[in-house]
Amino acid sequence: MQPAPPLLVDTHVHIAFDRFQEDLEAVAVRWREAGVSRLVHSCVEPSEFEAMRRVADRFPEVSFAIGLHPLDVDQWGESSAAQIRQLAQSDPRVVAIGETGLDFFKSDSVELQKIALRAQLEIAADLGLPVIIHCRDAATAMADELAQFQQSRRASGQSVATGVMHCWGGTPEETQWFLDQGFFISFSGTVTFKKAEQIQASARMVPSDRLLVETDCPFLAPVPKRGKRNEPAFVAHVAAQVASLRGVSLEELAQQTTQNAFDLFNLPALEPSAT
Repeated sequence: MQPAPPLLVDTHVHIAFDRFQEDLEAVAVRWREAGVSRLVHSCVEPSEFEAMRRVADRFPEVSFAIGLHPLDVDQWGESSAAQIRQLAQSDPRVVAIGETGLDFFKSDSVELQKIALRAQLEIAADLGLPVIIHCRDAATAMADELAQFQQSRRASGQSVATGVMHCWGGTPEETQWFLDQGFFISFSGTVTFKKAEQIQASARMVPSDRLLVETDCPFLAPVPKRGKRNEPAFVAHVAAQVASLRGVSLEELAQQTTQNAFDLFNLPALEPSAT
């Protein structure tokens, strides 16, 4: 009899996307067989909220976030912050705000991205929820925004933001910037790519109590599944690579990252029937 795989948490999925519509039940069977005990469904835009709720209704191991992605800030308006705040408080399965952040690779909406980011950081800190940060080609600006936000909150006696730099691709120096702000660092399938040397260097240096793993599915499938639709079961490949880079067993890596995910997102315990 094969031993049970170590329990893992996939801290960033998009399984409400249409690409999973036809076979989500089979995808769930595979993630459970791979030892994925919990999933955190990130949000690209608030209109996804009902679809994420329906997924969580079907699969009790799914929690979710609410927010607006930086590449979708053309949707940001006067009521957006109030809408995100209201939705965040409308369902106890909401465990984070996001994904928000900065993406300067594909977008020229820099100032609007910053406006949306600041508003979502404020919501997260006010509600005591972690924030899921997307950061691409924007590490310096992102570090500046976070430092200013945290300093301003401390100066006024308010709680600061906590959260995770998701699908992290920065250098060790940039990684340290966000660790210094109290953030967790999450690695995706990119850490398995042959030429991802700076990502792998960052994966080696993150303190064990700030480390998370994710798929960001359906994107960025890890080696040996590269080129295929990514899915939560593949987080086991991410975890195995990070464990190897850090010189620890997969079991140790899984135990630590699972505990970290429960701590950051304040995930509730599952009923035995749901696992």
